[in-house]
Amino acid sequence: QVQLVESGGGVVQPGGSLRLSCAASGFVLSNTIMGWYRQAPGKERELVATIISGGATYYPDTVKGRFTISRDNANNTLFLQMNDLVPEDTAVYYCAWRTSVIVWGQGAQVTVSS
Repeated sequence: QVQLVESGGGVVQPGGSLRLSCAASGFVLSNTIMGWYRQAPGKERELVATIISGGATYYPDTVKGRFTISRDNANNTLFLQMNDLVPEDTAVYYCAWRTSVIVWGQGAQVTVSS
């Protein structure tokens, strides 16, 4: 069955870094459209990064220059490197496989606090 499992979340101080991983099973990660989303308390879920099959990426202005999405096709794993974190980055982060519908992971909590 299709499954996306996030890991690597936690608590980090402002200015720190975290690397999220998303282990995919049940489908081949390469040649797909993948994304990272986040949802803060009381807020709507928002896209923070996308990568397509050719390797092109997209980031909204809120995270551009700080976040990097990447993919390890050999290990069927998606990553999100987050640098220079600020408290506003605090949210549950979700890995997603974008097909005709969106398949979600269970989410990983990221808390940025001093």
